[in-house]
Amino acid sequence: MQHLSDPIISLNGLGPKAQERLNAIGIYALEHFLFHLPNRYQDKTKFTTLSTAQVGSEILIELTIDRIEEVATRQRQLLCYLSDDNNRTLLLRFFHFNQHQKQQLTRGELIQCFGEVKIGRDGLEIHHPEYRLISKGQPTLIEKTLSPVYPLTGGIHQPQIKKWINIALETLQKSDLFDYFENLSKNSMPTLKQALHTLHHPKIDDNIDQIANFRHISQQRLIIEELCAQKLSLLMLKNERKQAISNIFNISKVLPDQLSANLGFKLTAAQQRCVDEINTDLSLDHPMLRLLQGDVGSGKTIVAVFACLQAAENGFQAAIMAPTEILANQHYHGFRDYLEPLGIQIAFLTGSQNAQQRSEQLALIISGSAQVVIGTHALFQKSVQFNKLGLVIIDEQHKFGVHQRLSLAQKAHNTPHQLVMTATPIPRSLTMSAYADLDSSIIDELPPGRSPIQTIALANNKKDKVLDKIRQVCKENNQVYWVCTLIEESEVLRAQAATTTHLYLEENLPDLNVVLIHGKMNKQEKNDIMLRFSTGDINVLVATTVIEVGVNVPNASLMVIENSERLGLAQLHQLRGRVGRGSDASICILMYQPPLSSNAIERLDILRQTNDGFKIANKDLELRGPGEILGTQQTGIADMKIANIVRDGYLLKQVNYYAEQLLQNDEKNQQALINRWITHDKSQYANT
Repeated sequence: MQHLSDPIISLNGLGPKAQERLNAIGIYALEHFLFHLPNRYQDKTKFTTLSTAQVGSEILIELTIDRIEEVATRQRQLLCYLSDDNNRTLLLRFFHFNQHQKQQLTRGELIQCFGEVKIGRDGLEIHHPEYRLISKGQPTLIEKTLSPVYPLTGGIHQPQIKKWINIALETLQKSDLFDYFENLSKNSMPTLKQALHTLHHPKIDDNIDQIANFRHISQQRLIIEELCAQKLSLLMLKNERKQAISNIFNISKVLPDQLSANLGFKLTAAQQRCVDEINTDLSLDHPMLRLLQGDVGSGKTIVAVFACLQAAENGFQAAIMAPTEILANQHYHGFRDYLEPLGIQIAFLTGSQNAQQRSEQLALIISGSAQVVIGTHALFQKSVQFNKLGLVIIDEQHKFGVHQRLSLAQKAHNTPHQLVMTATPIPRSLTMSAYADLDSSIIDELPPGRSPIQTIALANNKKDKVLDKIRQVCKENNQVYWVCTLIEESEVLRAQAATTTHLYLEENLPDLNVVLIHGKMNKQEKNDIMLRFSTGDINVLVATTVIEVGVNVPNASLMVIENSERLGLAQLHQLRGRVGRGSDASICILMYQPPLSSNAIERLDILRQTNDGFKIANKDLELRGPGEILGTQQTGIADMKIANIVRDGYLLKQVNYYAEQLLQNDEKNQQALINRWITHDKSQYANT
């Protein structure tokens, strides 16, 4: 007798290659087949007549074969002509066939076939249908329930996966599958067993429209369980991290008060609230793991500076890691301006430094002379040894993988406090689901004096108007970004497009200093150009999206984005955030190639309507899903078995309600529920 815990290799006909392919999509034991759910259904419960058949629909039909014809076109075809009792006709077209198949399809045979109806030159057609020759005694295609269609992986075919899932369902009938929701209060949903049977084989009277829209109660039952498993896995990791020993910081006001007195501006209420939340975490004996999110230009950096002061006051080092050398360089100059007047030494480490520069910086870090260390991925390297690392700050955290954060945290004697920052606002539904293991601080207001950025959409054929605007902006001693994009993910092609635009602008703006920057340049070239742009030496900077993150040039008041219809909302908002950092009114011009798709129109319209990054992030989530927003770190949220955080956001209140109850279960039960839905290993997250 088979058990749901049996490994899949125990099934007859399932060999090592199939096992490997199924393991790759999270199917290890028979039980996992139960949670490999259909992505759609076919209706083979009744026959359709040719008089009611609709083009584009899938139908099951029973007809008589009139004649067979082999056509020697460019691609050899087998044509099978069918008719009904009223002389209505249907053509079956086969592009791949063998002689045995041709010999079997004979005139006068009764045939059942299933497939999508198409319109051909002479009427209705079905290409490569599933079929049975009924008059030859083959079993009928008619089914008692709707037929599931399962997502596949390479080398696995639909009949195989159906066979194995049906074995798992038969095993389920004879055994128990632990139902973690059975005894929860206010639970009126179907049992797990009922929900699984319904979704693998819906009956004719089940509401197929609800199932198609993922609103059926059986789907909701499984969606809620999967989201609970995701949430529990993150909360368990959070609890595990909270057990780790970290260094207690005695919160001091000495350096913070000195910094505040010399800032020249006052922190916003939101910034001060975030500073206070971070200080509370730093004063505890378990490690802080806090997400600091805020819109572009909201002032996250100064909040991070105040956190570094507490590390320095307590004799610990702080490490700040940025995803690009341009951003790391900017942080270095910004932090240095704030911290060096207070007597705090800073080290700077990047991959492009020569051996002598690198050696000098490494010596400052290992000796502890450098209290704050700023760098790129270079900070991960084995040669980087800290004297007393107590605080890690990750900027644009979605650009880094979990293992990278882990390797940096492991350079500390005790688990360091961690602050992860993002300028891509994350919708609340995602924060609750993908970042349940992080405490969250939000800077939800911009510093005073910032003028909203005016956003205009213009067709590509109106470049003359844009050139006039550039001349006007530069005459007022302000500067311009011109961003080039290409749909292909190729830095070479982007560089070519930027080169063409650079030549065009040089020809048409001969009195202005127009300079090109792109990702194919070496790091030193890029840094030199950005330095010249920040000091006002360059009027117009033609760039690829290399300038998307973090670059701060207050004098830049105009941004032009070519082919803006090809970028996602979050990326467009990030780019737009490079202007509007000074006191002058700023403009972002979104150039596009007509005609626009409805999706592109929607994206450009929301940017014209609002500068609110959180509204934009919600719309971006709706249009593109969570994968793009979350980046490399939280891929599990984008790869769930049935739940979809965008579509199923309305269920999150119930998820939270049930998750709170499930947290009261013993850890073994919690882990078993997590293992049911999350088959890849998340243990590496625990120490990050």
